[in-house]
Amino acid sequence: MHDHLFHIAATPFEAALRVPVLSPEHRAARLHGHSYRARVRAALPAGWSPVAEGFVGGETDALQVALAAAVAPLDYADLNARLPVPTDENLARFVYRRLAEANVPGVAAVGIRSTVDTGVDLAPDGHAHLWHRFRFEAAHRLPRVPEGHPCGRMHGHGFEVILHLDQDLGGAGPSAADMGVDFDAIAALWTPLAVELDHACLNDIPGLENPTSELLCRWLWARIKPQVPALSWVTVYETATAGCHFDGAHYRIWKELRFESALRLEQAPDGDRRRRLHGHSYLLRLHLSAPLDDVLGWTVDYGDVKTLFRPVYERLDHHRLDTLTGPTGADPAGLARWIREQAARDLPWLERIDLQQTPGCGAVLCWGRLGPALPA
Repeated sequence: MHDHLFHIAATPFEAALRVPVLSPEHRAARLHGHSYRARVRAALPAGWSPVAEGFVGGETDALQVALAAAVAPLDYADLNARLPVPTDENLARFVYRRLAEANVPGVAAVGIRSTVDTGVDLAPDGHAHLWHRFRFEAAHRLPRVPEGHPCGRMHGHGFEVILHLDQDLGGAGPSAADMGVDFDAIAALWTPLAVELDHACLNDIPGLENPTSELLCRWLWARIKPQVPALSWVTVYETATAGCHFDGAHYRIWKELRFESALRLEQAPDGDRRRRLHGHSYLLRLHLSAPLDDVLGWTVDYGDVKTLFRPVYERLDHHRLDTLTGPTGADPAGLARWIREQAARDLPWLERIDLQQTPGCGAVLCWGRLGPALPA
């Protein structure tokens, strides 16, 4: 299996719009506005930069500069003056074209998040991956865990569910039909499920007697997929820092951690502020894939992931990253490679690492059988 290394960047913009293809009664047909967030994932050559001579380790910052320039015409704009139908999909196509015109190489996905609960990721082949987030409050316990495990006690969560739809909206490349599935249509599918799940004990629902994240994903998939053939993934956040993806055949869980660290990028040019000692509040997501345990109903225990990773975490948190033994660099890509090497023995199920040095900006390293283009 080959490694796939991507750099990621994100930037916000504010804009007003109407969606004229909707019925006049639809609220989105009226003039309104959003606090958008654009993002890009690209496989960049080492040292790439859009505006000046770059250096190895500066690719993430260079990608953010390119994305900000691509999005600039949309910021504080009337989007209908830029695009006849300014849906999330068409905004993603606009940004994709702008990045192509700027000769940004290796773009693998362009995303637009119009609200905290809705957005789209556009692939180079024209597929639009729409997503919609929902929430419900519920109690549960895991009856098959070992004695003394905290999840064996009745407790509760504010669960979040993301439904992902993969749509081919016409042709290859970033140009296609104006609009795919209306987000309201997705919400309508969720409504009867919310009635069943919200403010309930999941163990009392048929099919959820052992309500792990994995089995809840599978339960949701079985109910939604027959109605929505375009459904590509179901994501369940059990907590704010842990959850599971399911595509009808494969499970991938993740555990999120944060650490506070200092660094210098000595390879940066003279006078560059990144040569000075500075620091970041990092976000790290460890993605793991393993067969489902038919007895316990999970792939890997979230608590075990945190425990097994702790020796590596303690070398990262509140330390100076450019003095670590054996890293390939203190930039996001170099650190992701270092983390993979250090964690490989104790976490053999690990197959993807997301590392953000600032919100939405960093690197994604993946090497597992499920491929690189999975939900974040």
